[in-house]
Amino acid sequence: MKKKQFITIGLGRFGASIAKTIYSLGQDVLVIDISEDKIQEIVDNVTHAVQMDATDENALKCLGVSNFDVAIVTIGSNIQASTMVTLLVKEMGVKYIVAKATSDLHAKILYKIGADKVILPEQDMGIRVAHNLVSSNILDHIELSSDYGMIELEPPYEWINKSLRDIKIRGKYGINIVAIKGDKNVNISPSADYIIKNTDILVALGSNEDLSKFESIIVENK
Repeated sequence: MKKKQFITIGLGRFGASIAKTIYSLGQDVLVIDISEDKIQEIVDNVTHAVQMDATDENALKCLGVSNFDVAIVTIGSNIQASTMVTLLVKEMGVKYIVAKATSDLHAKILYKIGADKVILPEQDMGIRVAHNLVSSNILDHIELSSDYGMIELEPPYEWINKSLRDIKIRGKYGINIVAIKGDKNVNISPSADYIIKNTDILVALGSNEDLSKFESIIVENK
């Protein structure tokens, strides 16, 4: 699978969380922040890190922003800068833009100028958003604690019409399918004989380490 090219602009806790998680999933990530200290803190956990003012249109063009698949604009409380950068990356042709908003009104403005998805951090965790962006199979990722988490995913093509026993998800990946959402009901603790359908949504539980490894495999094989 061809890697996606991500650019994250703004390295507060939310932006840094997204950038590090996307990088851990095997994707290329360029990060930009005006703070040299924030750049130094993250430089070993991303592909490239650049200290610059992202509202500088010429500087963005020099970085080749138009070649990126996804731009994630997570500038903090500076609504003007957030709006300007979102507009710039849109005009430069970035295919998909995610922007962080500080209020419902800010969110409306960002949608109006071309953001494809707007995040209110109080409602969306950075790690959760990152997993959704990297793999379209992964519908949701929730950290239950520092050690364990849960994901919802669409079954990969090679799992369809096979039983849970056949795919051996626990033996191969160390995670457990704890529920399956069908068209009309939810099957809690499905049996090993359950046959996976293409309309199913699988709910898997495991350690955050095992879930990350599993998601990386899903991304690579897609």
